[in-house]
Amino acid sequence: MSAVFRELLKKIGSGPHTGRDLTREEAKTATLMILRQEATPAQIGAFMIAHRIKRPTGEELAGMLDAYDELCPRLSSLGGESEVVVLGTPYDGRSRTAPVTVLTALILAASGLSVLLHGAEKMPTKYGLPLVQIGQDLGVDFPAATLPKVQQMLEQTGLGFFYTPSHFPDFTSLITYRDEIGKRPPFATLELIWSPYGGNYHLLAGYVHPPTEHFIQEALRLRDVEKYTLIKGLEGSCDLPRDRTAIITCQDPGNFDQRERLKIHARDYGLGGTEVPLTSRDELLAQINTTLEGKPSPLWPAVLWNGGFYLWRCGKVAHLPDGIQQAQRLLEEGQVATKLAELKGL
Repeated sequence: MSAVFRELLKKIGSGPHTGRDLTREEAKTATLMILRQEATPAQIGAFMIAHRIKRPTGEELAGMLDAYDELCPRLSSLGGESEVVVLGTPYDGRSRTAPVTVLTALILAASGLSVLLHGAEKMPTKYGLPLVQIGQDLGVDFPAATLPKVQQMLEQTGLGFFYTPSHFPDFTSLITYRDEIGKRPPFATLELIWSPYGGNYHLLAGYVHPPTEHFIQEALRLRDVEKYTLIKGLEGSCDLPRDRTAIITCQDPGNFDQRERLKIHARDYGLGGTEVPLTSRDELLAQINTTLEGKPSPLWPAVLWNGGFYLWRCGKVAHLPDGIQQAQRLLEEGQVATKLAELKGL
């Protein structure tokens, strides 16, 4: 048993009256001991559920991210003023609504932006459809790519996928615990705002519960992340909703105290409607392929809505309607399909 870890566990697990939050350094130490399996299984499980009940602070999340940075290799900077768009999406996938994140990433890459995704296979607690399996269905075997290959993909095509189990094997030690405790631990929040890229980046991250946004903002402030976009998205993803108002927070460099709060609705741009349900993997693939052919599909409004917004937010167009028009043009002219073909050809 680790006596050091026991003291950290006692600190967060003593209840609302005597319990205390961890410092950033303590959170880093606890995370390192968990990832290295220096704490016992009982201690790790107890820590995860106690931290889940207590809820992590921004300072604790910052320390946990520090630990990830210490143990995990990063992709090298593309150099200069290049900015990579990092899409943080829940590792336990989607189970209710059809994800369009991969199509959004392809649209951004087809426009000349650099985009990095990261993730794993089906994960607890939801065991939903992960992005990596959508990529495989489209003919891109992201898990098979070595880290140098991912770097090459990012540099040559503008789109890379960091397959966490391969490139950060310490991460896999958490999977069994996540399943056995039956609830998402704070590591699930950390994954939304973690970046395996070593250069300048623009973080896009989704969330579900409003308190989570506050914790994320504080962690990013402490970590000096200067540019991010937080979205109250579908199932905690970066996918903007179409059936309700999209709530978005935008942070730009040098403007930590003056974040922009956006409330926009797809119906105001002719793209509102009911969210497309995720009925089966095969049906989703058929819908994606139809969209890639530049033909209207059930996903079409959601893809234009998301692609258009992110083209605008990432500075490719001056106005949101222009972004929607550009997303449609990139699809109809075959440039998005061409980008996918480039990835498959590497």
